[in-house]
Amino acid sequence: MYLLDTNAIIDYLDNKLSEKGILFMDKIELPQISIASRIELSILPNATEKHIKITQQYIDYCKVYDLSETIVLKIIELRRKYKIKDFDSIIAATALVNNLSLVSNDKGFLNIKNLRTINLYEL
Repeated sequence: MYLLDTNAIIDYLDNKLSEKGILFMDKIELPQISIASRIELSILPNATEKHIKITQQYIDYCKVYDLSETIVLKIIELRRKYKIKDFDSIIAATALVNNLSLVSNDKGFLNIKNLRTINLYEL
């Protein structure tokens, strides 16, 4: 099972992925995202009305993980240990707590112990 990072969704919806990347994303039956990705996707700068509508439809199709106490405690641990950004710590904690592989092209996640990542550009 996979948790999709914001950048993976943006590149997928904008058709910026390779054929292998698009096929990988197409095969995910129930996309899963963190509440942080939902927020980031909802406030994209310079988004057109069409882009906002497509993005919202995709969000509606996803399972969105809210913040649980377990995720909050993991966020605190990650922020202290790795000094990562707020939204990235929420995304990483959500993946770790729910035992999901994180689909992202953000190299900042590579340093986090036990976090499995998949880069769509390296398929």
